[in-house]
Amino acid sequence: MLTVPARILALAALVACAAPVPTPPTVTVTHRERGLQPGEVVVLTVTAGAPLTAVRARAFDKTFDGAATSSADAAAGTTWQVLVGLDLDVAPGAATFEIEAESPAGPATATVAISITGKDFPTRRLTVDPNFVDPPADVLPRIVSEAKVLNTLWARSTPRPAEPLLFAVPVPHRANSAFGTRSIFNGQPRGAHGGADFLSPSGTPIKAPARGTVVLAEDLYYTGGSVVIDHGLGLYSLFAHLSKIDAIVGTQVSIGDVVGQVGRTGRVTGAHLHWTVRLAGTRVDPLALVELLPAR
Repeated sequence: MLTVPARILALAALVACAAPVPTPPTVTVTHRERGLQPGEVVVLTVTAGAPLTAVRARAFDKTFDGAATSSADAAAGTTWQVLVGLDLDVAPGAATFEIEAESPAGPATATVAISITGKDFPTRRLTVDPNFVDPPADVLPRIVSEAKVLNTLWARSTPRPAEPLLFAVPVPHRANSAFGTRSIFNGQPRGAHGGADFLSPSGTPIKAPARGTVVLAEDLYYTGGSVVIDHGLGLYSLFAHLSKIDAIVGTQVSIGDVVGQVGRTGRVTGAHLHWTVRLAGTRVDPLALVELLPAR
């Protein structure tokens, strides 16, 4: 039986104790001036003194994945960006972001405390085709199937290139419907308005607001002609009520690429573009992305 000299065991213990402990990363928090309210997006910039291999934030029982902000950062691995969404139903009060940064030396963590303020959303009353308020029995299976497809997309996180994430408005018209507005269709309360509406004329080209991959391009019951773009890391754009779909599933799009035309298909009162964004499944205001990550 071989024995290990005591001095070797002591040296091994000394080396183990001397192993470097990862330094917690520095986290910078950016959000719109209106404050932290339901539906807002928070940009976390995570900086470390040594290369990182992955960064994520945990909040509201969800995980938000991060990415290096440029190819240079990807090589150095020191500066990453994580987007965190505050869903429409998030409760006001204190909340915590738990950031985990992985490196060859091991994981390092940081905690950011925030305070969420409440918001009273307005109510709108709309009159639409009764079939979009009380759908006929024969279309219910279609509605269930389409909802399942969308929910499966919202739950999926795909890689994103190491480059700045920039957003632009998809049409050259002002948004005319506030995100989070409570909707009453034909006198019946329905869910909150989880997107931004643009009162654009029918036929107006709709341009991709950011780089991504087209993952859905078809007619859906409630949203009519619809296109979904996967921007990576659980961030998705959905464009609804299109009169024409120009996007093809599986194709890459860049800012400004035309994906369709404004229309009045699905549950609408008139021609307009509806733009929804989901971030790790949370409902966030698309205009927050345009303000926080503007394309120059």
